[in-house]
Amino acid sequence: MGPDLLSDFDMEHPGFFQRASALPTEALALQTNSTLNDRCPVIGETLIHDVSPLDVATGGHVSFFDNPKYLDQFTATTASACFVHPKHAAKAPHGVVTLTTNDPYRAFAKALWLFYPDAGQSKIAAPSKAEPQHGIAIDSTARLEDDVIVEPNAVIGPEAQIGAGTRIAAGAVVGYRCCIGRNCYIGPRAVITHALIGNNVIIHAGATIGQDGFGFAMGPSGHFKVPQIGRVIIQDHVEIGANTTIDRGALRDTVIGEGTKIDNLVQIAHNVRIGRHCVIVAQVGIAGSTELEDFVVMAGQSAVGGHLRIGAGAQIAAQSGVIENIPRGTRWGGSPAQPLLLWARELALMKRLARRKNA
Repeated sequence: MGPDLLSDFDMEHPGFFQRASALPTEALALQTNSTLNDRCPVIGETLIHDVSPLDVATGGHVSFFDNPKYLDQFTATTASACFVHPKHAAKAPHGVVTLTTNDPYRAFAKALWLFYPDAGQSKIAAPSKAEPQHGIAIDSTARLEDDVIVEPNAVIGPEAQIGAGTRIAAGAVVGYRCCIGRNCYIGPRAVITHALIGNNVIIHAGATIGQDGFGFAMGPSGHFKVPQIGRVIIQDHVEIGANTTIDRGALRDTVIGEGTKIDNLVQIAHNVRIGRHCVIVAQVGIAGSTELEDFVVMAGQSAVGGHLRIGAGAQIAAQSGVIENIPRGTRWGGSPAQPLLLWARELALMKRLARRKNA
């Protein structure tokens, strides 16, 4: 980013969400229908200021443990409190207040709403402060460097920052506190919210960046919406195709690495991390919390399941469905995806069998 306007914005950025006041664990337990442990008579007075994942939570934070895959993180967490199923409560580290419940994820989702009650809505513009000019609405608190071009019917929201040489095309929206670097192009009707964008980035028409991810605590009584309080970070020299969607993170950030090229009609879910110089072709879908390392190639209509890792330089063939981690430098294809040579042999065998049957 530029040295005057947006340098080190990730360190200085005030965030997109207003956090509510701290709650004692006793009140937190009451409002999330969980049970506070009684190992210490003053345990209910512990103040909780924020919510965090297990591995980054610290004093004053509440987290949750629901998936045995993350047991090591649970037993090492330094959170002040944690929602946990009763069968796992005894494994909590010393000093961690356990809030026991049969559905820790749903209880945690309720806690998120308590601390971030406005997380379900995106701030776009404050009409009372906007300055209409030829159909353009630029909020008076937005900061634009010289040589920024804003076309008709575009909207620049409160406290947004846009670097020199950037063009915001007709009908595009740049939301509250979004930062866009220098020499970027934001195409017609593109929508940018909850995002920090580097220099020389191209975002084509109709792309939507920063909407909340598809997060719900599922259950027999219905599906409870989980607030998404992360961001989207797009590094320098990235190109994003028309009508592609990139969800903001739930607790962590969704990250698109430097030089990555993304085609049209791609769906990137919350918490996905894409490395440098990856190539993502049209109609690809990447599920939540998956990581693509540098120089990964995903061909058209391929998809990757959630919480997986695709190694650096790996290539995934068109229409493949990935359901396991892929080692670096390998080529995979098929659905479910497997090493390309094995997949090719299976296809050849199937063709030979089909010919014999028809002979």
